[in-house]
Amino acid sequence: MNIYEDAGRMQKEAMDNALKSIAAMTKGFQQITAETADFTKRSYDQQTAMMEKLFQAKSLDKSMEIQTEFAKSAYETWVAQMTKMGDIYADIAKESYKPFEQTAKSASTTMTKVADKAASQMDQAAKEGAAAAKDAMDKAETKASRAAS
Repeated sequence: MNIYEDAGRMQKEAMDNALKSIAAMTKGFQQITAETADFTKRSYDQQTAMMEKLFQAKSLDKSMEIQTEFAKSAYETWVAQMTKMGDIYADIAKESYKPFEQTAKSASTTMTKVADKAASQMDQAAKEGAAAAKDAMDKAETKASRAAS
């Protein structure tokens, strides 16, 4: 396999992984949309129920109790929802990054192979150069000894 084939394969793999990442993000955003719609519906239902209770209240104390209970419940629900949304966003980030982890690992492996091959070729060239230099030295010594005799 040559470097051009490796580059082409890595480019194809990177594009495939980018598409996988976009698909994971799209799925996550659909989940966020569904969660937000569900939360909005539940909040509306809670507000409607609170207003019905408020209209049925016979005293100011009961009205204050209903509003206090609603505020506490709404806050707890909101905190729980935001925690859930934070988890969803974290999952989106993890799932969107996973394909790129594979690309980086593959690129690292390919580049290691290319570097090893280049180092091997350089070692071979160095050995051939050393052998050629030794032959040249031997020939020069032989020639010098003939000329001296």
